[in-house]
Amino acid sequence: MPDDATIRFPHGPAAMKTVPAPVRNWLIVVATMIFVMITLGALTRLTESGLSMVEWHPVTGVVPPLSEQAWQAELKEYLSSPQGRLVNPDFDVAQFKQIFWLEFIHRLWGRLIGVVVAVPLLWFWLRGRLSPGLKPRLVALLLLGGLQGALGWAMVASGLVSRPSVSHYRLAAHLLAAVALYAYTVWLVLELGPQGERRDEPRTRREATGLIAFVFVVMTFGALMAGLRAGLMHNTFPTMSGYWIPPGMFDLSPWWINIFENGTTVQFIHRWLAKLLVLGVLALAWRVRRPETYAAAAMVLLQLCLGIATILSGVEIGLASMHQAGAVLLLTTLIVVRFRAMPSPARHLSAIVQR
Repeated sequence: MPDDATIRFPHGPAAMKTVPAPVRNWLIVVATMIFVMITLGALTRLTESGLSMVEWHPVTGVVPPLSEQAWQAELKEYLSSPQGRLVNPDFDVAQFKQIFWLEFIHRLWGRLIGVVVAVPLLWFWLRGRLSPGLKPRLVALLLLGGLQGALGWAMVASGLVSRPSVSHYRLAAHLLAAVALYAYTVWLVLELGPQGERRDEPRTRREATGLIAFVFVVMTFGALMAGLRAGLMHNTFPTMSGYWIPPGMFDLSPWWINIFENGTTVQFIHRWLAKLLVLGVLALAWRVRRPETYAAAAMVLLQLCLGIATILSGVEIGLASMHQAGAVLLLTTLIVVRFRAMPSPARHLSAIVQR
């Protein structure tokens, strides 16, 4: 890629502006790292590794136990936690390491993302490579990333008091915040990139916006399902243990709490919302018929297959992780669809391009 990515405005050569390609490439790296982080989060949750580290040390936590004595101390702290006492009371150091390292890498990767955002941001700022319009948006990216780390610890803390698992509500909030941060970064990348494919199509833009919002709703119930371990309750498809409407969907009182806390109900809702999402994306692709909508259609069909495979496998770790990653990739394709249905960049990018 050349040193400057040129954006042409329809007002003659004097109005031509440039966006430094290194800024956009940096944001591509950040978006990729967030995507990896979301996948690592899925693996951490599925292996039940997230509660292996019972303290949060934002600075000193980058150093793992370095001696046998340190490992024994770390294991002792874990065994005093609800998960250690109630689920894994017989763990030795070797077994403990198997869950510790994944959570450690997950946290370390989060800190690394913070460094990769903060250091280049400061460098570009001091070098005058950022426009006044772009600066607050990048500061917001940094602050939101920091808040996401705090939200992650709040999630972990919910499983360190009396229950051997985290709150499924906080788990959902942590995942959705990470996905929103990723989507925000992807949008910045698109705004700072080539603009030739953009066209003003309000209907496509509205439909893509609705589908993006719907993806977040489907992911919310997917996260609640994961937190409740509801994927283990009915491992057949297309029925749920032989039922189209399984029994026990309204066993909890009041009735509405079943929507959020009854595993059978949550899985039922997640399944049918996912099917509606598939139909919506396919309908958009059929109407618009452009490369980006075809990509979204292909991704939503793959995501459907991954979801079915995850259920039939009894939530096999590899498939379930790919299913979560697939949801993020589907979201990415829909963001591209929406972006390319935006009006001319002349009115929307002049505030963020490099002066």
